[in-house]
Formats: sequence, structure tokens, C-alpha cells
Amino acid sequence: MKLILTFIAALSAAPAFADVAEVVDQHILPGYAAFTDAARTLSDAADADCTPEAVRPAWNAAFDAWLGVSHIQFGPVQDAGQNVAIAFWPDERSAGPRALAALIANNDPIIAEPGGTTRLSVGARGLFGLEYLLFDPQFTDAGPYGCDLIRALSADLLQMAAGTQGAWEDNYANLLRTAGDAGNAIFLTSEEGTQILFTSLLSGLEFASDKRLGRPMGTFDRPRPTRAESWRSVRSLHNVDLSLQALRDLTVTLTENDAPRTMAAFDRALDLVAALDDPDLSGVSDPQGRFKVEIIQQAVDAIQAAALTEIGAQLGVSAGFNSADGD
Repeated sequence: MKLILTFIAALSAAPAFADVAEVVDQHILPGYAAFTDAARTLSDAADADCTPEAVRPAWNAAFDAWLGVSHIQFGPVQDAGQNVAIAFWPDERSAGPRALAALIANNDPIIAEPGGTTRLSVGARGLFGLEYLLFDPQFTDAGPYGCDLIRALSADLLQMAAGTQGAWEDNYANLLRTAGDAGNAIFLTSEEGTQILFTSLLSGLEFASDKRLGRPMGTFDRPRPTRAESWRSVRSLHNVDLSLQALRDLTVTLTENDAPRTMAAFDRALDLVAALDDPDLSGVSDPQGRFKVEIIQQAVDAIQAAALTEIGAQLGVSAGFNSADGD
């Protein structure tokens, strides 16, 4: 079940405590800077030694950094389509491994051409394209071309990260800070700045519940552990943890740390994640293991419910939900 969020700014006298500028300066900009730094370290590591064993630590660090801002799905990262190229998941049709296999089979020279990686299938690019090359036995021994591909995709990821960071710093950050000011053609009212950040919070929680936890759970009769995000690199639960931590940080800055019910819900969910010993979520194949993951999913849903009633009311923003079928 996928939830489509539609937000309506309430023109009430409810006191809004959102500090949009603080979110920009303390959450978004540092997050993108950290992602660029980690992507640069990854590219340097691949240049120095492109073997999967040597590159994996830097790749993990880059993925960690991406999770710090992966919920910011608006602005430059969306305008250029970089959000999909950086992290194409879920890959419903296995486009990534098919594209990578074709590149390797043909020793395709496109990766050595200027801008060549930007013309690849998004499934073959970014963090998940690299995950296949670094962790999947089908690709980890791809010879000299596989080495070149790891280097090319690492450099491509750095270019995307740096480009997104630069666009935020050069222009977009100020547009969000000055939402509602005369001449701001993107955010016509101050409420729109608050609204898009609140949307990011709820959408991030929805993604954690429906995708990061829901996909591997499948149904009781048919669990799907290999649908978990990053199961090949055994970091599925780690992704849930870091994404929730990042969303908690967004909540702190957005509300000036004045949302006690929502924060308590975050802390409970994070405690449950920390207590679960199931790094790739393969335990969903067992009824008891599935039950533990379902409890975490319910805790994440409780964060969303608390945020809607507590933060939404304080910000003067309401949300309507329309149900639509989706995986």
C-alpha cells in the first residue's frame, strides 16, 4: 500500500515553530557536504585500488552519508534526476544487473567517454550499481573492465554529489531560507518552505515503513528477504537505523526540539532497531523474525502518526491521505 501525501497550508493562527533556515544550515547543507566528502573518498579509494575488498569500506561510508540526506527529495537532487541515479531502489525489473552484465560482456567503451556514465541506465549507476560490482558474486570478478567500471561509477557518484551540493550552496539554500519573499519564484509563501520540509519528514518515514521494512516482509505466507534494501552488502537494518536517525535530526531542527511525543516515538523505534540482531533482515523468513520486523514497522508508523498530530498542528499544516495500490 502506497500513501500519496497531499499537503494544505492551514491559514490559521496556530503558532508555527519551524525554523526553516536552521534546517537548511544545520541539516541539509552539512548533510550534502558530508555526502560529497564521502563520495570523494570513495572515488579516491577506487583509483588507488579498485578491488572490491579495498573499495567496500569507502562505499559503505558513502552510503551512510547518503542516508543523512536521502529524504531530501526536492530541489537540485530532483531537478536533475540525481536522486534516482544516486540510489535506484527498489529496482522492480532488475534493470541494474542486466545493464551491468551487458556492459561487462561487451567491454562497452562508453564508460571511458566524456559524460559516458551519465548515459548509462540509472539502474547501473550510483550506490546500487556499485553494490552489485562490490558484493554480488556475478560481478565481483569481472576482470580489468570491472575495475574500470568501479572507478567510472565512483567518479560519476562524486560528480552527482558535488553537483547537488553546489546547486544547494549557490542558490537553492537561499531560496528555501527566503520562502515567501518578493521575487522568490519557487516558494511563493513562507508556509511553502515549512510544508516541503514536513513533506520530506513524512515521506521519509513512509519509505522506511513501506519499502525498507515492508518489502522484505512480503506477506506472512510469502516473505521476500532478498527484496530488502542492500541485502547483498548485509546493511539492510543499518539503512533503517541511519535513515531514522536522519529523520529524527530533521525533526529536531524543524521543531526547535519541541515535539516530545514525536521524539519519544523516534526513540522507541530506534531502540527496537538497535535490539534486533538481523542485519540483512533475512529473519523475516521465520515467523518470529517477521514479527520482530513488523513491530519495528508499527513503531515507524507511530512516528508518522505522532508527527501528523503534534508537528502538523503546531506548524499549521494538515495532511490528507489517498490510498493507492503499490509495492
